[in-house]
Amino acid sequence: MAEEVKLLKTWSSPFGLRIVWALKLKGIEYESIDEDLSNKSALLLHSNPVHKKIPVLIHNGKPISESLLILEYIDQTWTQNPILPQHPLEKARQRFWAKFNDDKLIPSIWSVFGNGGKEREEALLENLELVERELKVKGKRFFGGDEIGLADLAFGWLANLIGVFEAVTGLKLIDGRFPLLSAWIQEFSDIPVIKDSWPSHDELVVKYQALYDKFHAK
Repeated sequence: MAEEVKLLKTWSSPFGLRIVWALKLKGIEYESIDEDLSNKSALLLHSNPVHKKIPVLIHNGKPISESLLILEYIDQTWTQNPILPQHPLEKARQRFWAKFNDDKLIPSIWSVFGNGGKEREEALLENLELVERELKVKGKRFFGGDEIGLADLAFGWLANLIGVFEAVTGLKLIDGRFPLLSAWIQEFSDIPVIKDSWPSHDELVVKYQALYDKFHAK
């Protein structure tokens, strides 16, 4: 019996996109289902009744929610092209930085995007400096070493959405202050699986410009 793999996501969500990348890196065939979050489907509500959010991976009828948990499930279920290292310390490090991205970096970006202000911008820059420092410590092409791993998939949104945020806000966030992060963005973006999966930059600018205007409406 063939495996059934479905992914509930939206076209613009970076959290769904990291699952797309993982499945493609693993060579897993799946059905992609884009959700309308203003009119959530019965399938989404049934599959994630607690948070009612995307992404949700449905594997042989069983749903898994929360993107970082989904990534680990994918890695443990399909062991080819691993995205987590075997060494416990390196595995913990990958998990730490993936969580740092979700708990610290993304909220600091949204704080600048939604509210602005010098203090918020400084907090964001401090977080970016921590990311830059981790790349220096690793001394490799990616957070995962010579191949992309869990932390790279978590930070992957930077390679596309940071340019969208810069276009909308007029702020230059990734510049000469972050040479290693800039190099990582280029390396990550050049991987065919990553490059071929990006949503349209122009459509993202339209979407986030509307959000920005809403946030800053007087």
